[in-house]
Amino acid sequence: MAPKPQTPKKQSGVREKQSGVRHRGGAVQSPDASITAVSRGRIGNWALLGGLTLLTLLVVFLDASTGNDLRVVPLLVVVPALASVYCSLRQTIWVAVWITTVVVGFRAGADGTFWDFVFGIGFAVLACALGVAACAARIRHATEMARLRSAAVTLQRQILRPLPVVTDHVFAYGLYEPIEEDRFVGGDIYEVVESPYGTRVIIGDVQGKGLAAIGAGFAAIAAFREAAIREPTLTGVVQALEDAVVRHNEFSAQTGEAERFVTALVLGFDESGRVEAVNCGHLPPRLLHDGRASAVTLHRTSVPLGLAGLSPEARTTESFDFPPDATLLAVTDGVTEARDATGAFYPLDERVAAWAGHGPRELLDALHVDLEEFSGGIRRDDVAALALHRAPAAQSDVSC
Repeated sequence: MAPKPQTPKKQSGVREKQSGVRHRGGAVQSPDASITAVSRGRIGNWALLGGLTLLTLLVVFLDASTGNDLRVVPLLVVVPALASVYCSLRQTIWVAVWITTVVVGFRAGADGTFWDFVFGIGFAVLACALGVAACAARIRHATEMARLRSAAVTLQRQILRPLPVVTDHVFAYGLYEPIEEDRFVGGDIYEVVESPYGTRVIIGDVQGKGLAAIGAGFAAIAAFREAAIREPTLTGVVQALEDAVVRHNEFSAQTGEAERFVTALVLGFDESGRVEAVNCGHLPPRLLHDGRASAVTLHRTSVPLGLAGLSPEARTTESFDFPPDATLLAVTDGVTEARDATGAFYPLDERVAAWAGHGPRELLDALHVDLEEFSGGIRRDDVAALALHRAPAAQSDVSC
């Protein structure tokens, strides 16, 4: 019998103070800051002034040493081109003015015909102007790319919420690392939703990689966020996910994109000491308790989301014990299929057994470090992991 629906409680202030999900590279720069940063030079003003002064003195000294046989000062016209790569527009203009002044002064005191002077000065001015123009073009292009990237980041952040998340039933900590370093979201998905029927959790892996996989993942997450609150049963939630992935595949077929399926593990937590699960072709979770770690046995694994039409069997739920102080670890195959230099797969169960006494946050920290060392930093797939711990209020309800 389904629990009586009730309005979900407002999340406490501690939830709002939690740090975000762990991504490769640490904290993410804000979109506005990234746009502003592209117009800044990578060299400080005083360092630029000192370096330019030393270079000018060195070139003038070499020119004086070589005499009329080899004129070195005109070669300074390449400096604005170099400055356009590393300096801001204002710094590049300063460099161009400096070099033009030095070359004009050299030409004014050098021997030669009038046309030598005109062509020498004209070439210096043209080279410096091209350096300034190149710097302006570089900054304009970088700013446009930063704006596009900031828009993409804003959209992608709507797909995966920051973790940890605290509900009335669980603390959910997370590890998430897309295979693409320039992205914040990949083909792996997760979500935690507090509903009138308990806390619903999903972790999944979309077939394939790239933007198409992100689209299928977003369709599944959007459906989960709605169905987790609306549907009284976990099978009802999964059916809504199935319908969403099928609709997404129909739209993809119309636009010429490949159809995708999604492996997913959907969990339901309430005030009891058990967890409901519907496994749609995903890896079983690992349970860590009393210094031991073991894979949770799920006997009713069904086909991935989007492929229900190929199976005559309906998806059903099964349940397992989730004792107080236990941690439930759910991962995607980016963890289990990580390889070392010899091609061996990552021994997740062996490693988790050694961390059975860790808390959820420490568990993910150990997993992250060990996975990086094992694979040598070479990632072949997106990595996602959730460490779920029963909330104190839920623990007290179970003990009663």
